Amino acid sequence: MKQVVLFLLLATQFLFGQLPKDTLVVGYTPAPPFIIQENGLLEGINVWLWQRVAEDLNLEYQLVELNFGAMLDSLKTGHIDVSINPLTITGNRSREMEFTHSFFASHSTIAVAQKSSLRKIKEFVGSFFRLNFLRGFLILMVILLFFGTLAWLFERRGNPEFRKNHKGVWDGLWWSAVTLTTVGYGDKSPKTRGGKIAAMGLMLSGLLFVSGLTASIASSLTVNQLANANDSFGAFKEKKIGTVKSSEANDYLKAHFFKDIKEFEGVTPALKDLRKHRIDAFIYDEPILQYRIRKDKEFNKLEILPLKFDVQFYAFGIKKDKVELEQAISQRILEITESQEWEVILAEFGLSEI
Repeated sequence: MKQVVLFLLLATQFLFGQLPKDTLVVGYTPAPPFIIQENGLLEGINVWLWQRVAEDLNLEYQLVELNFGAMLDSLKTGHIDVSINPLTITGNRSREMEFTHSFFASHSTIAVAQKSSLRKIKEFVGSFFRLNFLRGFLILMVILLFFGTLAWLFERRGNPEFRKNHKGVWDGLWWSAVTLTTVGYGDKSPKTRGGKIAAMGLMLSGLLFVSGLTASIASSLTVNQLANANDSFGAFKEKKIGTVKSSEANDYLKAHFFKDIKEFEGVTPALKDLRKHRIDAFIYDEPILQYRIRKDKEFNKLEILPLKFDVQFYAFGIKKDKVELEQAISQRILEITESQEWEVILAEFGLSEI
């Protein structure tokens, strides 16, 4: 929709002579701290840098706001001349647009919602209801019932500790549970030879089975904990991941075989879905995520993981046939980024070169 509006705007301006021939159409989309749009004002690192470049080179320009995908498409088709967003330089994009000299380098990272104590407890308790655990528990109950019944059959006539009627089965089950767990209350013990043989069978089989069951439970809990761990990039491949549509992060996730990717038009709606647990994680450019989470109180329950990958070099995008303009802008960007003033600007917005 914004592309249609942009086309009509440019056509109208061309017909009525409101846009001089050498006036550049400069597209942008808010991306704090690089482009910040608040209360009708436009500021940020890239806005400052572009204004300095345009002033030094005496460039006439008109700013046009677009969403990220529409801005890229407009730059590729030539409907705009420049994009002042922090665009990542890639081989695919270089075929369809020019890039200025890089002015900042960064990484992609991962944002997740902090888990509450209640959620952690639920995940831990849920581990005990997995199929392997329930299967092991059922086998354990079968062992207890088998040896308990066997002991009762031997002891019911000559041992008053085991009742003779059907209630004696419960006595046998109680005895087998106490014996297997080594609690040893001593309220019941086999007197007959058959009962003692059954007790030996229970202790030996129980020793082998319980040790195996304990190892299985520990392994299951460990595997579950590792599956829910957020300390590796690969741990997120099977989770629902959000990212920005048409971004370099989106291309990176697809290239690394992420299966469940939800695309957003911007960072803010993605972080809102993350806060509501509609997605498991959000992957995007680290400085943009850091700034947004730090500035917006509604995202104070989100956190940035200490994972960095996919090194990115930011630059302005230029229309493909404007090579001379790109060279002039690149030279000026290089001069500005080598100055002390550039370091001050980055520090003001909480950024530093990697």
